[in-house]
Amino acid sequence: MNSLSDPVDSPDQFFGCPPACGGSPDPAGLPLTMQGRSCWLDLRRPVIMGILNVTPDSFFPGSRADSVDHALARARRMLEEGADIIDVGGESTRPGAVLVGEQEELDRVIPVIEALAGAVPCPLSIDTNKSNVARAAVAAGAEFVNDISGFAFDPDMADVVAACGAGAFLMHTRGKPANMQADTGYHDLLMEIMAYLQKAVQQAEAAGIPRSKLAIDPGIGFGKDLSGNLEILCRLREFHALGLPVLLGTSRKNFIGQIVGQSDPAERLNGTLATVALGVACGVQIFRVHDVRPAREAALMAWAVVHRQLP
Repeated sequence: MNSLSDPVDSPDQFFGCPPACGGSPDPAGLPLTMQGRSCWLDLRRPVIMGILNVTPDSFFPGSRADSVDHALARARRMLEEGADIIDVGGESTRPGAVLVGEQEELDRVIPVIEALAGAVPCPLSIDTNKSNVARAAVAAGAEFVNDISGFAFDPDMADVVAACGAGAFLMHTRGKPANMQADTGYHDLLMEIMAYLQKAVQQAEAAGIPRSKLAIDPGIGFGKDLSGNLEILCRLREFHALGLPVLLGTSRKNFIGQIVGQSDPAERLNGTLATVALGVACGVQIFRVHDVRPAREAALMAWAVVHRQLP
């Protein structure tokens, strides 16, 4: 087994302890691993993805970094707090956000990924829906592509991810951030989300991306209202029907503020941690969060209760 300080130069590198069998499901039917470009994520315990936004307008100011040095400092802190993967984004995708041009997004994220790739011993993900940004980010050191559109916004994204050899997180959304909250009504919410994600998975496989490199995300807050978000959380187990790891991104989002009466995202940590614990109980394996240590501790506590053993 390689240590975390060893170079990541082959898919034999594991972050965490290597599983007994790469990629096959555990007795509950959940995948044990997810493969990146040159590493594997161990999914036998909750995986914490730390959010690092190189943007001036992300909805939670605490996630922003305004320089490479600031990004490095935030990434190192997340590692100290137990992050398993760091997700770098250069374009806000909050409801109503204005799209960022491709070159501006590249200018924001590539220097940060280059710096992080040589400085932090954990996988990096690029949060983008633009294929050229994904290509450059993987070349700079990213292991995964986190596409909020599930390959729907850019027709070249699936082929680019396949050619780069990266892993991919495929999310459901309806519309782009500028207009995605204009229509949040569904005839059958879960059926429509599952169909969208199944189509994204089929597109990925058709491009040559193996299932071992894929995870799905139901897209909390993306084209959903409060009742829709709550329905997703109540029915998280149903997403396991696709046979892939599930990523949950609820961190400090508006629906939590609606429930706990907090309009300021800075006051939504407690509500976030409740959703993390709920996700663990429902078999979610990857959690995208702003607050690494609290989320990790909540996830491990919930995991210990569910499995009746130390994590």
